[in-house]
Amino acid sequence: MTKPSLLWHDYETWGADPRLDRPAQFAAVRTDEDLNPIGEPINLLCQPANDFIPHPQACLVTGIRPQDALQEGMPEADFARCIHEAMSQTATCSLGYNTLRFDDEFTRHLLYRNFYDPYSREYAQGNSRWDLIDVMRAAYALRPQGMEWPLHPDQTPSFRLEDLTAANGIEHGQAHDALADVYATLAMARLLRQAQPKFYQYLFAHRTKYSIQQQIQAHPQKPWVHVSSRYPASRACTSVILLLGWDKTNKNAAFAFDLRQDPRVLLDLSVEAIQANLFTPQNQLPAGQERIGLKQVHINKCPVLLPVKALDAAACERAQIDMATCEHHWHWLLQQDLVALEAKLQGVFSKQAFNDQGDPDLMLYSGGFFSAHDKRQMQQIQATPVEALADLALPFQDIRLPEMLFRYRARNYPQTLSLQEQQTWDQYRWQKLHAEQETSLTLAGFQQTLMQLEAEGIDREQALMLQDLVYYVESILPYDLMQDDR
Repeated sequence: MTKPSLLWHDYETWGADPRLDRPAQFAAVRTDEDLNPIGEPINLLCQPANDFIPHPQACLVTGIRPQDALQEGMPEADFARCIHEAMSQTATCSLGYNTLRFDDEFTRHLLYRNFYDPYSREYAQGNSRWDLIDVMRAAYALRPQGMEWPLHPDQTPSFRLEDLTAANGIEHGQAHDALADVYATLAMARLLRQAQPKFYQYLFAHRTKYSIQQQIQAHPQKPWVHVSSRYPASRACTSVILLLGWDKTNKNAAFAFDLRQDPRVLLDLSVEAIQANLFTPQNQLPAGQERIGLKQVHINKCPVLLPVKALDAAACERAQIDMATCEHHWHWLLQQDLVALEAKLQGVFSKQAFNDQGDPDLMLYSGGFFSAHDKRQMQQIQATPVEALADLALPFQDIRLPEMLFRYRARNYPQTLSLQEQQTWDQYRWQKLHAEQETSLTLAGFQQTLMQLEAEGIDREQALMLQDLVYYVESILPYDLMQDDR
């Protein structure tokens, strides 16, 4: 029987949007559950394909030049294969720092583009995932003893990894180098596990959706302590919530209300008024209007939910929680028609359409799951030698897959393209460079960003990095088409 292990990992990327941008570096360290290293660390660079422009800010932050990634890295198809193999090892828990909201989304889109199941490594064969950032938030709010907690100038806590390591005397090396960040995350986990072993183990044991479901089912209509970045750091990212039912379109999502707020607003306002309050951008809300404390808790995203008894007086003070007020609101809600309220909340969170523009690269979530038939065709793609990819004719059912296969060949193995296919690929790249709809960084956006950075002031090393980036971008431009456009 395979022993459980933890795969601590981190990406550095060419941009911040997992749908539109691509990974540059991946690093990982495997440990046992006692956090002892197993095997050698993984440290990979990914060659950038020529259909996107790296963001200048990303290059300045990571220090990775596209030229270096081209020379030292591997095609994205091989990069994805290595990551998939590491994360899919039986009984692996993949985790890191802010991985659920950032790294895992890059992993899903990476695997999707390269014909792997984007989800199975998260749950199959005893696998799971976790994220240390909410664990650290919970430790600050509920069990802060034994660690130092850095503060911003406004006296709110900072949960930036580099701030936490500095405050606790942990060597971080070069921040925003993937392997350095992995070792820093692992060191913080060891420190917390040493300082608060029972607390650490409780949260680790309750990371899966099945354990969280069991918790909720064992205590229906009871309030919970919820730790999340969706509560302000000034309130220790913590509140007391009541779960008000389940989303019928997403069985992993529960409706949750922040019991610090008056719940009568849920009955007084219409579905449309609640939606406007929740989903209107902050800068467009009327002055002084507070967000309604209504959220969804996703049990497949390792939410930090604890019994209310986890709160002591000091924790309530840090989180600005008045338990008497929360209990009053809880009892009021229990006296209402919760079945009708659940139906109303279903309307509030009715599924929002994904803006995928018909682009298969953007259709991971909007395009649905691939059929068993198509999954077999995708396995055939991975098993086909590179030199035979051009002759591969597969009976796909999903309309996304023919275009995805073409882009897969063009990005990873351009030598397999015919002259006509190369012209088609160049036309596609030209359109992306000039697209007005949502896309990765355009040529105009790239030039504007460079001007903005120069206006803000950059040092000599940064100027050299940006000059190398300009050389790289010039090298991938489809000049023939750009000349024709003039």
